[in-house]
Amino acid sequence: MKKIGLFSDTHGYLHAAVAGHFADCDEIWHAGDVGPVSLLQDLRNQLPPAKKDIPIRGVYGNIDGPDVRAVLPENNLFTIEGVHVFMRHIGGYPGKYAPGVRDQIKKQSSTLFISGHSHILKIMYDDALQCLHINPGAAGKQGWHQVLTLVTFVIDGHELKDCNVIELERRIG
Repeated sequence: MKKIGLFSDTHGYLHAAVAGHFADCDEIWHAGDVGPVSLLQDLRNQLPPAKKDIPIRGVYGNIDGPDVRAVLPENNLFTIEGVHVFMRHIGGYPGKYAPGVRDQIKKQSSTLFISGHSHILKIMYDDALQCLHINPGAAGKQGWHQVLTLVTFVIDGHELKDCNVIELERRIG
């Protein structure tokens, strides 16, 4: 069983509460538009001492420069517990996938698809592909979204459960 902390679209801003919400996670995933790569190290530094070495997985986004692209791939395909995960920053969602994403989900038999980019929190199941899609919204201050959000969930074997949406802050204006 693994607890996952998921966020996206930080655009270089790390809210002070993120590390606290991810302190009991086994892995942290970032779905792109990190900003400077130092943001990932800043997050790691804010975690409790026992969690400083947990895996931080992710993908680069369209605003990310060479520093982030040197450490994160465009597409991240991996298996955790019994779940085949496909992560890509610009990926769309069921019924409106970005070009090539639907085919990649099918090819990899992905059961969890993670994307960012839209700044729209969306958790929905694709019956046709038998795949859960999660976009955690945006945790940064840049963009038109009004609420900074994170998501946590548990992967237990092949089961995804205990999904929580965390609202960090409501923006004014």
